Amino acid sequence: MTATNLRAKAIVVTTINAPNQAIRLISERSPEWRLIVVADKKTPTPWEHRTATFLSLDDQLTVGNRFAALCPFNHYSRKNIGYLAAIRDGAEVIAETDDDNLPYDSWLQSVSRSVRARPVQHRGWENVYRHFSTHRVWPRGFPLELVVSSFHANGLGDEAMYDCPIQQYLADDNPDVDAIYRLVSAEPLKFTPGSVVLEGGTYCPFNSQNTVWWPEAYELLYLPSFVSFRMTDIWRAFVAIACLHQLGKALHFGSATMYQVRNEHNLLRDFADEVPGYLNNARIMSLLAALPLVAGEENVATNMRCCYEALVADGIVPDKELPLLEAWLGDVKALRST
Repeated sequence: MTATNLRAKAIVVTTINAPNQAIRLISERSPEWRLIVVADKKTPTPWEHRTATFLSLDDQLTVGNRFAALCPFNHYSRKNIGYLAAIRDGAEVIAETDDDNLPYDSWLQSVSRSVRARPVQHRGWENVYRHFSTHRVWPRGFPLELVVSSFHANGLGDEAMYDCPIQQYLADDNPDVDAIYRLVSAEPLKFTPGSVVLEGGTYCPFNSQNTVWWPEAYELLYLPSFVSFRMTDIWRAFVAIACLHQLGKALHFGSATMYQVRNEHNLLRDFADEVPGYLNNARIMSLLAALPLVAGEENVATNMRCCYEALVADGIVPDKELPLLEAWLGDVKALRST
């Protein structure tokens, strides 16, 4: 593992590629942040970058007590081990992205839990992208049956300050949209600047492409392992939203601070991986929103268990996810107490 000075700010990326331009720019444009890169079986070795902390498969087994040994290979959920490494090393804020997202100069500049933003004046599902674009575009994970109605005008309230321990920033050019959108519209997209918050009772999927997390929400970083690649961060988001509402906090969406030069994808394979979401996304959020979750930061782990147990009982997530969730929660608790 490449040695670096421990810093209070961490960036977590997982990759199956050699260091590329995105990794170089992520490192160069965030000198006050520690870059943690998580390997998988397909990652070429040796993997070397002068400022990155590279977690090989062997290194990963030293992070935490249980989760790394249980986490399946060749799955995006190995990114969880990078989050655990950041927590172990005392990160006070964690940013995450992917190796096909390139940062603008504005990326991670002056990030703060407290943001000035305009609140969505609507309860239920909200297509946040429409507040940043006039294009008929929607985020990956947004229920397909609600896409057409999502373009109807819903207003934003007046600007105010909000405490937002989870913040999603957008990505230009090839934003995070679903395979259906990409199959029918290939044009690049630039978002207009903005700052929007969703309070309790308002839902919009967020992803792992350009997201910042503070300690109050660290348990909620958990990416499930036994769901499809294209749904793991989306269904994580739904659990996080349900639990965030019990903390009385808002979810922030901010201006694009990265642009995506997308790695090669087979769109029909992406479509197949997204089918469980097309069929279940709205149902999942309704199920989670109806659960008797408990307020308070001390109850986040309990609320997560409640959410995943409900998803298992409803046949959406297999029951073999639960031991990994327990290992994750146990490792987070142990690492935060050291």
